[in-house]
Amino acid sequence: MPQIIIGIAVVLIILWFIGAYNGLVKLRNMVREAFSTMDVFMKKRYDLIPNLVETVKGYAKHEQGTLEKVISARNAAASAKTVESRIEGESALTGTLKTLFAVAEAYPDLKANTNFMDLQKQLQSVEGEIANSRKYYNAVVRDYNIKTEAFPSVIVANLFGFRREPMFEIAGEERANVKVQF
Repeated sequence: MPQIIIGIAVVLIILWFIGAYNGLVKLRNMVREAFSTMDVFMKKRYDLIPNLVETVKGYAKHEQGTLEKVISARNAAASAKTVESRIEGESALTGTLKTLFAVAEAYPDLKANTNFMDLQKQLQSVEGEIANSRKYYNAVVRDYNIKTEAFPSVIVANLFGFRREPMFEIAGEERANVKVQF
């Protein structure tokens, strides 16, 4: 009789172990899928930025420094190799885009340009999609991180190398309002 109880306990532990491992794999893949979805929208953003910058150049020639910062931030974010550097690059890019739109406010002719307005609307739409995909990514990362750190699944996570994933957070400077002075 004790052998049957021990056998049942061993089977239950094995089943739990398999379930915990599969749950971690599922969440890890959901994190990757969420980041890939966000990456698609960020790529759309990267494609719109050069067109927007070129449109602004014609109206705001003396704002070359701002335009160069936008392109530099775009290139840095687009070429980031790790999730952490991508998050950092995206924060910088968002900040420079705010500055670009603040500069555009000072040029009534630019604000009336249909090409600029169309590009701005497209970029705002993409920004909304990025915001939604960031929310989804962060929700999936939260669930994954809880599972990798909570007992008893932390045992399986540590055994098989499941590590904490970074949240997509807003940097401190991105929270501040853009101040434009002429």
